[in-house]
Order: sequence, then C-alpha cells, then structure tokens
Amino acid sequence: MPFSEPDDESNLLLFSAEHFMRRAIELAQHAATEDEVPVGAIIVHRHNIIAAAYNQRENLADPTAHAEMIAITQAAAALKSWRLTECELYVTLEPCPMCAGAILQSRIPRVIYGAADHKAGAVESLYHLLNDNRFNHQCEVVGGVLAPECGRLLTEFFEGKRRLGKK
Repeated sequence: MPFSEPDDESNLLLFSAEHFMRRAIELAQHAATEDEVPVGAIIVHRHNIIAAAYNQRENLADPTAHAEMIAITQAAAALKSWRLTECELYVTLEPCPMCAGAILQSRIPRVIYGAADHKAGAVESLYHLLNDNRFNHQCEVVGGVLAPECGRLLTEFFEGKRRLGKK
C-alpha cells in the first residue's frame, strides 16, 4: 500500500500507524549499523513521539536493553509517571515476554507491531500476554503494520551474520 494521505476515517488509523512505524523502522536500521538486532520502538503520547529507542543489548551489555524497554523508560521519564495510560507503543518486532510484562506494568493501552516473532513473540505468536484477562491490564494489539519491511530488516541482518559465521 503506498504511503499517502488518508481519504476517510477508517484509513486515518492505518495512515498514522504506518507513519509511526516508519520512524520505528528508521531506528531499527540504525540498530543494525551498530551490530544490534534491528528492532526499533517509539512511544506516542497525544500524537507526539515522546520516546524513541532501538535494541542496545550488545552495546550496553544488558540483556534487558530491548527497544521496548528503553522506550518505556524514556516515556516514563518524559511524562514523570510510570503510568503510560495515554500512550501507544510502535515496535518493529512482536514483543517478547519480558517486554510484554513491562508493557502491562506501564499500562500502555495500545501496542502496534510490525513483524511477528514465531520464536519469542508473547503478544500473538506464542503467547497472548497482552490480552490475558487474568492480568489487571490488557492492551489493544495491532499486528502486521509494515510487516514485510520489518521482517526484511531482521532477515537481512541474520543472513549477514550467518555469512560471517556469527550467531
């Protein structure tokens, strides 16, 4: 679908989702230049980006330095509150269990992701943590936004690693 102005109310949501996902893709591309798994995340509050992050596990030597975790920390600092109840999270890859837990704890009401993660996805692929009514908070989930572009970044990154003999 070409990126153009929306022509009706139903397309407005898709238009804004694609717009913000493209920013997350830019962050993922930057992660790859730093030899990080190319995942980017942004948090939007009232149509404004208040947090932007990418994976930094290698650079920070921190297993929790996923794009979503860093973006949540940034957003909480920007709003001076751990409750991100008026925010949306856009991320290029379906969140893992750790990130899904942080999303629930921060009360983010809406998560939009690009590529599914069939090995560690905790939103729709392996688990449905964000929609589990046993938790005190659930999220609206929109998956597959610009999925081919998001998935291609990851595929190319790991193909490059395999060519170099790295895991």
